[in-house]
Formats: sequence, structure tokens, C-alpha cells
Amino acid sequence: MLYGTLSALAVAFLFYLTDPYGNPRHHGPVSDHFDGRRFFNPGPVSEHGFRDFLRWQFHSERGFWPEFIDEPPGPPPPARVEGDHLRVTFIQHSTVLIQTAGLNILTDPVWSKRVGPVPWLGPRRRRSPGLRINDLPRVDLILLSHNHYDHLDLRTLRSLQEAHAPQLIVPLGVHALLKSKELGPAVELDWWEAFSLRNDLKVTCVPAQHFSVRGFRDRNNALWCGYVLEGPGGRIYFAGDTGYGPHFERIGRQFAPIRLALLPIGAYKPTWFMSPVHMSPHEAVLAHQTLGAQTSVGIHFGTFALADEGEKEPEIDLQRALKEAGDPMPQFWKLGFGEGRDVPSCSSEMTRVSPIQCTSQS
Repeated sequence: MLYGTLSALAVAFLFYLTDPYGNPRHHGPVSDHFDGRRFFNPGPVSEHGFRDFLRWQFHSERGFWPEFIDEPPGPPPPARVEGDHLRVTFIQHSTVLIQTAGLNILTDPVWSKRVGPVPWLGPRRRRSPGLRINDLPRVDLILLSHNHYDHLDLRTLRSLQEAHAPQLIVPLGVHALLKSKELGPAVELDWWEAFSLRNDLKVTCVPAQHFSVRGFRDRNNALWCGYVLEGPGGRIYFAGDTGYGPHFERIGRQFAPIRLALLPIGAYKPTWFMSPVHMSPHEAVLAHQTLGAQTSVGIHFGTFALADEGEKEPEIDLQRALKEAGDPMPQFWKLGFGEGRDVPSCSSEMTRVSPIQCTSQS
């Protein structure tokens, strides 16, 4: 008995020292969000430590989640969407298919049954994928917002690389992780850096208010971010995983008008612990307004039980927040899992203070 306990402790200590699942440390110049060793959120953002995590776990009041929701997948999306047309398909969690300018773009793709360092460890999927991975059209580009397991899933990325050989775009520090797993090619960007794609499409890495960790000793070794896509169909903003903060106002100023914003609405309870790094539905509606987005889509809900809110609470709280936002109600969609929809096109002459008159595309 004692020998078994000591062996387990020795293995745990070895894992702590070697950190086999950790993200390699980034090396680069000091900036307003990197101190030479670790990344951080600028401004007065209070990150909670392990003691706060234990306090949450010991006092957690979990909302209801079904054991598993087995729904039929949505229909296969079109092969391509050309020109300035824009189509968005909400697949699950933060996995979204964006189709515009003849390109197919996936955000934070996850199809695994669990999200963790090994297949049997980590939060398990509570809902079947909204789209079968084999029903995806040819994927040209994958945007990865940060290295958390529910956003950067190595098994899914390996499957997509073998089937599609897509270009990957990642925040600083994540390329080293992918390279160590023989995944890529990847373009690595810092906040406000841009990368030009074919078909007149440009991707800009933009700030988010979050953190990164995959192993025992790698907290904030890599950056976290959102992205803005600019092309013939206008500007598309993928927020990644983020708390509500001043970055929304700057992104809105720099990229207005934003035709489509993908905004997280889940993993927000208890608010005392989650609010620095995860938005509530109310804050997501506020972010929609701050950005001046013409249409927003809620993401990061209904797939993994990551926080205290129940499976249906993000949808209920989103509808409440939209009603409280006033008249006219913001155009903020809660799409079904696997549902695709054409995004209304709006005049490029619109400003954030002008009435938004949009016409749905055919």
C-alpha cells in the first residue's frame, strides 16, 4: 500500500518536473502584455489563483445538464460561398464554420469526446457534434484563439490536417506547441499583427481578456486572442474566449462596421470567479453594442459543462439581456447546433451611430 502511494507520488512529481503536456515557453521582446517570461492582461484584471479555484469547487452549485444530448447533425454546408456573400454555421462550443470569398474558415475546432491531455481525461462532451467532421467542405484556414483543451484539440487538428491540409493561424507561443506535435503549417501573430490570405482576405490578431494553460507549470506561456477577418464581404470578428473589457471599444473603433461578431456567452457562473475571463450573456450583448456589430452569434455554450450554469441558462439569460437592451432589439442570434445561416449584408457606409438597415442575402 505504502509502496503504491509512493510510486504514484513519484510519477506525479516527475510529471510536474517535466510537464509533458505543457506549452513551451515563448521567447520574444517585452511588450504591454508580455514581461519577457509570461503573457498577461493589461490593466486592472484580477486573475484568480489555485486557492480561489478550490473555493469555487468546494462551494459549487452546478446547474442541470443532461447526461448526453444525442441530436441528428445538421445538413452538410455548401462547398463554397463566393464573393461578398457570408454564411455562418454554428457547429458547437466555439467551433464555427465561416464561408465567404470562396474560402472555408474554422474557428477552434473540437470533435473529440473529451477535451484534455489524454482521451480519457478532461471535460466530456454533453452533446453530439452539430455537424459531422466528414461533412465539412474543404477547410482552407483554421483560427486558434488560445491553447485551452476545449479550444485547441490536438486529435481534431490532426484529423483535419490529414483530410484538408489547412493553414493555421495562432497567437504567440502556440506554434511551438503545434510544432512539437508535428502539426502545421502555422502563422503566429501578436496582438494587432495581420496576415494576408488569398482572395483579398486579411486576418488581424486582436486582444482578448483571458489566460492560457495546458500543463502543470505553463500558465500564460502562450498568448490568447481574437481575430478580425477583412474581405469582400466586410469584417468578421471572432472573439475567442474573453471576459468583458476595454478591448471591445478599441476593436470596434478600428474595424467598424463589423458585419458579424462571434461572441462567447457561456462558462460565466459563479461570476466572482469567472467574470475576469468569461463573459455572461448580458456582457456579450453589451460587447455587441460596444463593437457596433451589425449581427452577432452566440458561441461557447451547450457542449461542455465547464462552469456552474446549467445547459439552458446561457440561452435564457441571452434572451433576457436582449429584451432589456431596448428597442430595437439587437440582432444577436442563438443558432441551433449545426445550423447555417446567411448573414445580412449592410452598407459599408454605415457607422456605429447610424441606424442599421440590412438586407438578407439570397
